[in-house]
Amino acid sequence: MKKYWGVALGILTAIGGFVDIGDLVTNAVVGSRFGMSLAWVVAVGVGGICVFASMAGRVTALGGRATFEIIRERLGPRAALANLIGSFAMTFLTLAAEIGGVALALQLLIGIDPRLLVIPVGAALWLVVWRVRFTVMENVAGFLGLLLVAFAVALVVLGPDWSELGRQAVGAAPSTGESSLTYAYYAVALFGAAMTPYEVFFFSSGATEERWDERDLGLSRLNVLIGFPLGGLLSLAIAGCAAVVLLPAGIEVANLSQVVLPVATALGVAGLVAVTLGIVAATAGAALETGLSCGYALAQYAGWPWGKRLRPVHAPQFHLTVAGVILAAVLVLLTGVDPVLVTEFSVVFSAVALPLTYLPILVVANDPQYVGEHVNGPVLNAFALVYLAIIAVAAVAAIPLLVLTRMGA
Repeated sequence: MKKYWGVALGILTAIGGFVDIGDLVTNAVVGSRFGMSLAWVVAVGVGGICVFASMAGRVTALGGRATFEIIRERLGPRAALANLIGSFAMTFLTLAAEIGGVALALQLLIGIDPRLLVIPVGAALWLVVWRVRFTVMENVAGFLGLLLVAFAVALVVLGPDWSELGRQAVGAAPSTGESSLTYAYYAVALFGAAMTPYEVFFFSSGATEERWDERDLGLSRLNVLIGFPLGGLLSLAIAGCAAVVLLPAGIEVANLSQVVLPVATALGVAGLVAVTLGIVAATAGAALETGLSCGYALAQYAGWPWGKRLRPVHAPQFHLTVAGVILAAVLVLLTGVDPVLVTEFSVVFSAVALPLTYLPILVVANDPQYVGEHVNGPVLNAFALVYLAIIAVAAVAAIPLLVLTRMGA
């Protein structure tokens, strides 16, 4: 029974942990402007994160090395340093977006200016990193994040024309008045939101924190192959709610209150409170993951002792890095920068940074020196190579599309 509970809890945590501030904002923006015509990007992104995370988890469990240990070993210190700088900057940007997302969600609940909330939010995150066990932290945040299922419930209660939503999804074309370039920009942003590299940094390093070995591979596959797709369905529900309520009204998402408006419309105050608590949990969990991922990346590259399981006295550089990036993210937000704007930047640059970590993991997943007989099979390699091409195209196109469309304006 304990084994089955562990499987169920892992899947539920993966569902609740899949949706962060990037998924929330990007899916709501896309739904309010394009309806369900970009649903195919979510499906592609979910498939990609499943391939990426399953390879990373297997490499860590069998090779005993986390992501940046592998990258430094395979690429050498100089090339790995360039990789580290790009990935670290992107993860830090995402951390600032997640902390801002927590503050915005709390503003909806208690009505306090989010700039007054970022300091206590940052302090609370640091306290959790310092004092709460890894498994408890991960499971509580992911489990409470399941309150976001209120989006799916709201979509059903709204009683949409399901055939129309299906027609939009199958059509996969820009809405009237939207350009092809803007459509392509949001496709890249949505792909970046689904395949954020920090999720794999955290997944790989978390496997080491929890001391995975070959016996844990089955549980890892179930968490990834069931939890992430169900999280993807939750993302589609967010877009669907926006398509049903916001698109016909001509409301484009510019703040978090508009993201949750469809839930409030369908479910009233109770639904609004539930979904807002889910946003707090999901974004706080993602903030913890990104903060830890910054520490993981730098410590693994530098060869420092690392991990939440180690007390600060035994891994001082790791813990100082995590505390430092949380403090820096808080200072960025205190300047008054719009967290939604930071979120939009973070998902686009996620697409840019993806090849830096995906390619080394793909190479190592095919290396018997690391994974023995558990190298990628021909089917998995075929999918992995297709995704490598998609990732390369998204990375190359992201910045030009951002400039040409003025961030999708």
